[in-house]
Amino acid sequence: MSDAVISSHTSDRPRMTAAERSATINLAGIFGLRMLGMFIVLPVFALYAETLPGGDDRFWIGIALGIYGLTQALLQIPFGWASDRYGRKRLIYIGLLMFSIGSFVAAWAPTIFWVVVGRTLQGAGAISGVVIALVADLTRPEVRTRAMAVVGITIGATFALSLMAGPVLKNWIGVPGIFALTGVLALAALGATRYRIPEPQKISHDRRVELRDFGKVLTDPHLLRLNFGILALHAILMALFIQVPFDLRAAGLPAESHWQVYLPVLIGSVLLMMPAVRRIDRPRYGRWMFSGAIAVLLLAQALLMFSHQSLVWLVVALLTFFTAFNLLEATLPALVSKQAPAALKGTATGVYSSLQFLGAFIGAAVGGALAQRWGDMAIFALCLGLSFIWLIASLTAPRGQESEVGDQKSGK
Repeated sequence: MSDAVISSHTSDRPRMTAAERSATINLAGIFGLRMLGMFIVLPVFALYAETLPGGDDRFWIGIALGIYGLTQALLQIPFGWASDRYGRKRLIYIGLLMFSIGSFVAAWAPTIFWVVVGRTLQGAGAISGVVIALVADLTRPEVRTRAMAVVGITIGATFALSLMAGPVLKNWIGVPGIFALTGVLALAALGATRYRIPEPQKISHDRRVELRDFGKVLTDPHLLRLNFGILALHAILMALFIQVPFDLRAAGLPAESHWQVYLPVLIGSVLLMMPAVRRIDRPRYGRWMFSGAIAVLLLAQALLMFSHQSLVWLVVALLTFFTAFNLLEATLPALVSKQAPAALKGTATGVYSSLQFLGAFIGAAVGGALAQRWGDMAIFALCLGLSFIWLIASLTAPRGQESEVGDQKSGK
């Protein structure tokens, strides 16, 4: 998959150098590990939390699942800003160490409240924006979109692996074992960062970023739409996984067999999205394909709302959802990288990643509260509303935002 993205298909598109390819793949792996901490417990956590003291309240399940996103959201901007001043790798070391400590606390946790503490510490290692900025530092502008697409595809692949591996690992080592495993992997990634990721030889911008520069990033109309998009996408994802495991169980599929749904759904969604990935970086296709993916996301919410009693329709709805989700997840980092000012890429990607994780917290916490008070239909109504607002924002975007996914303008 990565080779298809990295390779040049036409003579006028420059190839990545060996150094760019190596840095991109290694950084994508580190980024994927960070997302693994959020994703791998999604298919199993809600059912596991029921067995813990305090886990009989859906609101607390949502908090435990989503608090990771809140601390990520609060610290992405400071981490991105600090990386502009003090260097990317130093902040990555700190973030991976914090993530590892939180993983071990969550593995030990005897109650739902200690899981919240562990997940809070996991999220405190807020390095996603720093990793994206380092990818930008280590690649040329003319190949940067492809590098960011590799990161985006890695997120999708990590998500797919998580949904398939989560139920299997739960049977082998339990949810506490899953948390401990992610802590060990974080320590391994710290070593990989030290020895396999180079320091940028040349930084193309002044690291002295002022606080007022956050205002430039936060008010840019193009970045504003993209930032809302990633917030909505991850809010929808987390809200759905407050309910989907229970729907699968209610449809007659025991928890240890949920992978039998996730595996074909995710393979099918990747196969369905790949033709779009190959075309979405062409200006004449990008705009309508991006908005079309959001429309498919909206359709998926409607299908999920009315199919939760049927296993067959649940599979159809999940296939529709993940096809759109994977395409949007792979596209958004490249768009943010293109739109961000060169001197503020660390800050811009910090804002983007912050809102990504804020969306995860909002989706889990609000979804849990809605499910506890009004039932599962309220969760799907929330997801429908977010999808609709995003679709309207995309359709009303100034021409040149989504359509420039593949436009290699070095000035951006």
